[in-house]
Amino acid sequence: MHSRLKWSVCLLGIAALFVAAEPPARAQDQQHVVSLSDLSKDAARPAQTRQANEEAVRTLLSSDQGQKALKSAKLDYQKINQAIGQLSDEDVAKLAERSRQAQADFAAGRISDRDLLWIIVIALGIIVLALVLR
Repeated sequence: MHSRLKWSVCLLGIAALFVAAEPPARAQDQQHVVSLSDLSKDAARPAQTRQANEEAVRTLLSSDQGQKALKSAKLDYQKINQAIGQLSDEDVAKLAERSRQAQADFAAGRISDRDLLWIIVIALGIIVLALVLR
């Protein structure tokens, strides 16, 4: 009888360990579950960021000042537009940041038409140079 009691206590102890260990394991599994929509959003985010960055550069280049700069540099907008799509994500991000800043400064009156024109010419040079160095 004594050995039977030991086995019963032992089995109850093992069962208690399994029962006690199960809830945290389930909670942990639930914390690591990522929905398909979350994965899709995460996967789409870099493409959306790049698209927004390209649009910022294109907006600057399609402005009146941008068209003047293209004309003075004897560059075709369509070729530059295509070139923007060929730049690396890093180069597009840098140009977009500068484009947004230049547009904001111009709108606030902190820079003149002439200064903006120079900024655009420099941006065009960066685009051309980045493509040549590839």
